[in-house]
Amino acid sequence: MLLALDFHNESFLLNVSQGDSRDSLSPAIGLSRTAHSLVAICLGCILVLGSLYNSIVLLIFVKFTATRTPINMILLNISVSDLLVCVFGTPFSFASSISGRWLLGEQGCKWYGFCNSLFGLVSLVSLAMLSYERYLTVLKCTKADITDYKKSWFCIVGSWCYCLCWTLPPLFGWSSYGLESSGTTCSVVWHSRSLNNISYIVCLFLFCLVLPLLVMIFCYGHILKVIRGQVCRINLTAAQKREHRLLFMVICMVTCYLLCWMPYGLVSLITAFGKPGLITPTVGIIPSILAKSSTFINPLIYIFMNKQFHRCFVALIKCESGTHITDNISTSRQSKEVRVETRCKVQSDILLVQKTRKTNEVPSSVQIQRKLTLTVHYRDAR
Repeated sequence: MLLALDFHNESFLLNVSQGDSRDSLSPAIGLSRTAHSLVAICLGCILVLGSLYNSIVLLIFVKFTATRTPINMILLNISVSDLLVCVFGTPFSFASSISGRWLLGEQGCKWYGFCNSLFGLVSLVSLAMLSYERYLTVLKCTKADITDYKKSWFCIVGSWCYCLCWTLPPLFGWSSYGLESSGTTCSVVWHSRSLNNISYIVCLFLFCLVLPLLVMIFCYGHILKVIRGQVCRINLTAAQKREHRLLFMVICMVTCYLLCWMPYGLVSLITAFGKPGLITPTVGIIPSILAKSSTFINPLIYIFMNKQFHRCFVALIKCESGTHITDNISTSRQSKEVRVETRCKVQSDILLVQKTRKTNEVPSSVQIQRKLTLTVHYRDAR
């Protein structure tokens, strides 16, 4: 029977202070039987919810062809990577937590660490690419071509290649994968103080955690700024509602990103650079669970807060035909394209008006375009 939690923590501190001479698969087990059981319950819930939600998303893509737009392909990539975590990662850590020890040996630990790192980073990088795509559409007036999948496939393939560049090196000598302090999950060996390991951890943190976060903050920050400046003076109430919905979704995106991944990144940095044993196994397992919880949080925020997918989800639950849903989605998509084109006209008209304001001469073509913009915007907002 495992000993008490406090005793295990002391044993863990002793082993860490002795250096890295011990094998990466034999750290002191720092969790009690009760703690392992609680971790197993959390991982079991994450496994069920993550598999269920992401499977529903994939089923929606299969059944409703109208959802297969280029921008939604990036959302599909996120769901696929999250589902792969649920298939190749969470079941093994769940079983190990029930047993109180790692069950798959050294090679299994390396495979687990590589797969979970790869799939988790693909999800994060895809979220950053999604934010940049929305930034181009809203601020740069880039028309969303629903027949051009090249850009989406470039983002998808690029995200996997980029993440492979950062997750393959530990398999070939730049750092390594090993057991975490809990003894039931594997990841990058954070506790090693060698220059080889420290350099990898710093690069991984900067390019795979901080950089995607900065991209999201930059893109969504500018989107909010533009929307506030274009509260379109036409049907103000509807415009305010759209701004509030977008603001709420952005807050959810950034908040969940921070809650799921930043604690894990910070704890890993403290483990790498802080005093040996400062992060106990009990403290270290919490950020790991939070990071894994992103597998079921992502579909809720990025998919089910989308009206298009919500309608498809309701139709799927009611076992309805996808024909009328497809027609409604196509109509909504055309309306959104008109709104993007209208916004671009408004921006160009404003620039022309500002240039001619000094002479008090506004081109008649601008006045006509502004009148047309009023009509289109009013119909879209009802």
